Amino acid sequence: MKRYHISKHNSFYTVGLSYKNADAVTRGKFSLDREATDALLSEAKSVGIDGLLIISTCNRTELHGFAQHPFQLIKLLCDHSKGSIEEFQEVAYVFKNYEAINHLFLVGTGLDSQILGDFEIISQLKRSFSRSKKHDLTNHFFERLINSVIQASKRIKNETEISSGATSVAFASVQYILKNVPNIADKNILLFGTGKIGRNTCENLIKHTNHSHITLINRTKTKAEKIAGKFNLVVKDFGDLQTEIRKADVLIVATGANTPTISKELIYTNKPLLILDLSIPKNVADSVPEVDDVTVLHLDHLSQITDETLERRKQYIPQAETIIDEVKSDFNSWLESRKFAPVISALKKKLKSIKEEELDFQSKKITDFNAEHADIISERIIHKITKQFANHLKDSENEADDSLELIQRVFQLELNS
Repeated sequence: MKRYHISKHNSFYTVGLSYKNADAVTRGKFSLDREATDALLSEAKSVGIDGLLIISTCNRTELHGFAQHPFQLIKLLCDHSKGSIEEFQEVAYVFKNYEAINHLFLVGTGLDSQILGDFEIISQLKRSFSRSKKHDLTNHFFERLINSVIQASKRIKNETEISSGATSVAFASVQYILKNVPNIADKNILLFGTGKIGRNTCENLIKHTNHSHITLINRTKTKAEKIAGKFNLVVKDFGDLQTEIRKADVLIVATGANTPTISKELIYTNKPLLILDLSIPKNVADSVPEVDDVTVLHLDHLSQITDETLERRKQYIPQAETIIDEVKSDFNSWLESRKFAPVISALKKKLKSIKEEELDFQSKKITDFNAEHADIISERIIHKITKQFANHLKDSENEADDSLELIQRVFQLELNS
């Protein structure tokens, strides 16, 4: 995208992997926590990358950035995660320029989510942009693109019913519990981990089950107490985890550790125990299902649940795609206008230089010359002239290059590199 004067690099790429081709174990290898994300951004800046956005969720890990070649971004990802280049190549996708832009629209509007209509990705996109901005790795392109995706997402929420029912991994977890655990009001539910997914699951449980007898445990107890206070729930110390698991009928694991937090050795139960692992990477050890009467489901299984709500949402996909096309068209028009931005900028600079010379000349020649009024009038004329040229370039797509060359010759413009 060099001709758009956005980056010193030639192309905009998306490199990544998602639930579509990569299982939870593989996604876990390439997941990036906050520390790894900051380290990756710092290295990207040091090696000359001048625009980069990172998305790492339970569904996907993606790098969106400008580079000479996508391998630059792939190597950054593999160097800062536990995955190898060979593993990445087996499940990865690479999009370039307009395909990459289109992909980000689909992701940000929930059409590429593991559960159709899950719009939590928008808040994650905002955080990603903010983090990149702190590392000085954003530009006008990223700001405009993210704002356009947010705009499309809002319109889809307001103009369609694709997000009705607030379906998400948290919602799917509760739906599974309701359908598969009889007499849920009489069961003990233990929620381990009170991050965003944990909080959402807790709220969904209370909303759909009227179940107030839920116990919360978090490594940092104060975080659990904040949520518990809102819903009048019980909080236990982290040291009580094994005891509380023994009491539980349902254990929901929503921790954010890089290694399993629930091991086979923690579980001693004399009744059926359902464990839902909502973590990426998996936080329930692979050996746990070997324990008698224990059933373990990971979020990948939960995301495959299709109920009437999800089926109904599919009918709104065409309407959502139309909205995306409209917003994306506006973005692409802005992007095309970037081709002649340096010429318009240079033209404005040239006209201002001519204005200054002429005002200086006239101020010496004319008695009682009102320089302030002349400056205001001149600035308005310059604005109208440059706007006229800009509109001409926008409206003459096929002749834009010839027009740019002519403007540069006539006004003898020197463009900044």
